[in-house]
Amino acid sequence: MKIFLSFFAILVFNIMSAQELPYHEIPEPSGKYTAGAVVSRMVDGLGFRYYWATKDLTEKDLHYKPSEEARTLLRTLDHIHVLSVMTLSAVEGVAVVFPKEGALSFKELRRETLTNYKKVSDILRKSEDVSSYVMKIKRSSGETKEFPFWNQLNGPIADAIWHVGQVVSFRRSSGNPLPSGVDFLSGKKRK
Repeated sequence: MKIFLSFFAILVFNIMSAQELPYHEIPEPSGKYTAGAVVSRMVDGLGFRYYWATKDLTEKDLHYKPSEEARTLLRTLDHIHVLSVMTLSAVEGVAVVFPKEGALSFKELRRETLTNYKKVSDILRKSEDVSSYVMKIKRSSGETKEFPFWNQLNGPIADAIWHVGQVVSFRRSSGNPLPSGVDFLSGKKRK
């Protein structure tokens, strides 16, 4: 029985590991231009850029930082993950629970961040009105501060796009440029 369970666990792990992460390509756009569909497409663009900016990073890349005062590339990915949690929490209607910095491996960070952005996009794509997606941040005092969806656009979403650009710059500086053939306009990778 133990052998069977071990075999089954290995099989499930291998199947799950083989599953493609979201954003290898940008999904087809919504059929109509609603507020939710437009923001969904922005998030898809972010997810696609993040996917390729983080594809095939090495240990050298993850520990690269441009100066002594700067974050490493891995800490930058940690920050992008937090931003993805903030956005997902808002569209799910729950208060943000901030993840502990450094708690996840690179592989876990990448998978969770991409999955979070895919969930966000799927929720927004179906939304006509995004005004109900309020970001709720619980302060140490116990008070919960609320921010309208506008703050998602200029806050966590724009900030994540900014930091994905840093990841691209950091990986280039450490000698590992983006894979060739990534077409950001079409949202596909040329073969």
